[in-house]
Formats: sequence, structure tokens, C-alpha cells
Amino acid sequence: MTVSRPHVLILAGYLAACAFPATAAVETFVSGEVYADANGNAARDPGEPGIAGVKLSNGRDIVRTGADGRYSVPVRPGDTVFAIKPATHAFPSGDNGLPRFWSHYFPAGSPALEFGGVPVAAETRFDLGLLPATFPSDTSLEVLLFADPQTSTATDIDYYARDVIASVRDAGHATARLGLTLGDVVNDDLSLYPAINRATASLGVPWLHAPGNHDLDFDAPADDQSLLTFRRHFGPDTLAWEEPSASFVVLDDVVYRPGQSPGYVGGLREDQFAFLQAYLADVPRDRLLVVAAHIPFFDTDPSPGRETFRSADRERLFALLRDFPQVLLLTGHGHVQRQVMHDAASGWHGAAPLHEFNIGAACGAFWSGVKDAAGIPDATMADGTPNGYARLVVQPGGGHALSWHPARLGGDDPASTPTMFLHAPRVLRQGAYPAWGVYANVFMGREDSRVEYRVDDGAWEPMRRVERPDPRLLAENVRDDEAATLRGYDRSPEAVPSTHLWRGALPTDLAIGTHRVEVRFFDPARGEQRAATRYRLEAATP
Repeated sequence: MTVSRPHVLILAGYLAACAFPATAAVETFVSGEVYADANGNAARDPGEPGIAGVKLSNGRDIVRTGADGRYSVPVRPGDTVFAIKPATHAFPSGDNGLPRFWSHYFPAGSPALEFGGVPVAAETRFDLGLLPATFPSDTSLEVLLFADPQTSTATDIDYYARDVIASVRDAGHATARLGLTLGDVVNDDLSLYPAINRATASLGVPWLHAPGNHDLDFDAPADDQSLLTFRRHFGPDTLAWEEPSASFVVLDDVVYRPGQSPGYVGGLREDQFAFLQAYLADVPRDRLLVVAAHIPFFDTDPSPGRETFRSADRERLFALLRDFPQVLLLTGHGHVQRQVMHDAASGWHGAAPLHEFNIGAACGAFWSGVKDAAGIPDATMADGTPNGYARLVVQPGGGHALSWHPARLGGDDPASTPTMFLHAPRVLRQGAYPAWGVYANVFMGREDSRVEYRVDDGAWEPMRRVERPDPRLLAENVRDDEAATLRGYDRSPEAVPSTHLWRGALPTDLAIGTHRVEVRFFDPARGEQRAATRYRLEAATP
């Protein structure tokens, strides 16, 4: 293979690609120029210089632009050529409001699929004008994180827009520099992509999408054709993006297995490993490395021998990430919220545990539950977490903090957004054995979180972390059970054990009357967070 002198080709991806069958041999090249689009007109005008060192990829190989901004990358039919955003510049927006940084190469189009796939695209020229970065490099980076909007109908998209999107705007978080949706953008009906994208793009935030298992073309004959409609709307299913304080890798980790049961499994393809090997070879170590995908990298099914993410792929990925000092994994899929610290038991052998934030769903429990006065379902998830979105704030140097923001519960004041829900009995008998407790569902709680409580301004005492269903949601389940008619379109989910629930015993040896219970959680992102409730002691005789 010959590479012209102005261009540098990172060969790791190409060498790996040589192992592919002969029918997948390189066909041709896509070439073009990357330049500084000073006037933002999407055309290279006289005096607009080329930009050197910008990385472009076909999903396997990575090339860099030469001193004049020119590049050439090998392609096969079915490839999507894309640029990796450099930390020094910004991408322009396309007509759909998404960043414009890719070009499909489908000279014969894609197979006939229900939702259209990719139309014929035979262009072998792809030029890209970059804009100046809009934020100073020494400021914090704010990223919005959505998982599983999972809209099934236009009605669901209306919920999404009035609930989650409106909450982001009301909280002032639409000033973020980047947004990520971690799969299940819709719930199998891919014709809804334009409508839900209009809602997301209305925030004016550059937005990237990872595909989920409900974003597949289920009539595709194989995994390598199962995301063609997704790619038409959202671009490459595997990509990278760079900011001064963080590098992002977004991966398709849904391996489609038509005709098998289950019909998919978590894992990665050989071309993705080729891309990762090429890209990670020179990613700076002085910034945060974020790897975002849909299916969790940990196994979610406790059944013996049942892998929900292929262990061999996890070990290969972790080996590539091992020497990076700051790594964060982001996933969705489960419609509950979990914080997992990977160690040797799950194949991680880095110097410190590897943090995976398995983010709760934007749709909560599939837009279920009783509707409020605005006609929006409660949508609490099965672990008691309210639906909403997360934020990642990265400081220069890669230090970072995560937070969860329930939709519409904080009004227009983000500081008032609850960080936990409390549940306690309303009344207990004075002198009864203290067998009842106050429960704190701490949305961002981890196994090592410090959660304490006190009664009537007494001494703070530690609460005990328990893995059991949130009694607050159990009570809602009972209300649904006892209702003579449906309370909503779909009832709230059956409560499952939560990984972020704490319990403290309520004393019954206090005076008759009302007593105040206060809980505090020491949140790395927001500092000390408090919530309070009350219970009453009454006298009773046998």
C-alpha cells in the first residue's frame, strides 16, 4: 500500500484489517482537505489554510492530514469516513443540528431494509471546514449524559421534550460543550429518529450517539448491517472526539445475532479493536479518557455461564486501557443506576479500580407510572431512581465529577434538585422495639459512600447500605395492586433491589410527638447533600 508524503497513516488498523476475508479487500480511497473555515460558510475560500495533524478514520485505520490539510484514507463499500475532532477546533453543524464530521461510502447503497438503511453514496471526496474552539482550554468541560430515551411513539417524544429536554434547559445546562446519548435512542421504531433528534438538537449542544439494542435494523441479515439506519441519521457507530481535558471514544457494543437466543450480546468487533489500537497509541495521558457505550461492560445476569458482555472482549479492551491513569466508562441499558468499580475479578489490572457509571434511563421505566398535572408519567425506575439525565464535569488535567439530575424535580434552580429520596413510617408506637427504619435512596451512591443520619439535631450516625427494593417504590406497587382501575397507561415497575439504598433504625424511646430525621450524603460532585423527613411517636396500650 502506497501513502503519499503529506499524509501519515497509523498502520495498526490496516494490519488488523488484512486478516479480513478477501471479499472485504480495500477498494479505493476517500480524499479531501481539512481547513480552517474562518467565515463558517462550509467552503474553502482563498486565504483559509489547511489544518495539519487532524485525524480521520474509516473505522479501522487512522490517517492524519498533512501540512496542507490534505488526507487520503482507504475505504471499502459500506465504510463511513469520519474526522476525530481535535481539541483545538470545533465541528460545524449540519442541517439536522448534529456535528457534521462524516461521509458515507456506499456506492451500491445498503440492502433493502424496513427503515431505509443508507442510500447510494459514491462520493470519494470529503472536505471538512473546522471552526475555532468556542471555549478556552483552561476552563472546565461540561458534558450532558443521556441513556435510553427509548421512545416508542410521538407521545413518548413529547414526554422526552417536555420532561428531560426542558429540564436541561431550565437548569441552565444547555451551555454544555458536548452531549452523549448512550443507546436506545428509540424503541425499535427507527422512523422516529428525525423527531427525537429535533428535540435533542433544540438544546444547541454538539451531540454524539452510541447505538443500543433497540436501535438495530432487525431485518438485517448480519451484525455488520444491523446499524445502517442508525448510521444514516447519526454517523459512525464507533468514533473518537477530543477536548483539552478529555478524550472520548464512543463504541457500538451490541453484537446482533439474528436467529439466536438471545438475539444480541455485548461485545466488540475486530475492526473496533483495530481502531482502538490505532487511536489509543498516542492519546495524551494527562487528560481523562472516557469510553462510552450502551451495554454495560460488567455482566448483569447472575446465571452461571451467562455472559451479557463477552469476557474475552472485555479483557482485550481493558488491556488497551490499562496504562491510562484516568479512565471512565459510561454505559446505559439497564434502566437502573449503578456505580461499578472494576478490579482483577472482572479482568481489570490497572493501578487503581476502573470506574463504570451505568447511567439511569432518560425514560426511566419506559415512560410508565401515574401522570402528573402536566400529563407526564412518573417514570421512576425499578431501583427507585427518578428518570432524568447525568452531567460530567471535567477539570483541566482530567479531574472529574458526576451528578444525576432528576427531570423536573428541581424547577429552574439546579441547586434544589434532589440527590436522594427518603422513606420512613409516619407513626410508630413509643417504646416499641426499634425494628423500623428510615431509608435513603442516594441516586449517586457507591459502595464506599458516606451516608449518615440524625434525629432531632442529635449526633450524626452512619447508615447501613442495604441491597433491597426501595420501600418508596414498593408502596407505589401496592397502590397499583389495590387500584380498581388503571392509574396510568402502564403501571410503575416492580421494585428490584437497589445498589444505592441506605437504612438507619428509628428510635422509639423519644418523647411523644413529631421528630425530625435528617440524612446527609457526602457527594464528590456537589459536596454535602441533605434531605429530611419526619415521623411521629404515639402512646398505645395493648
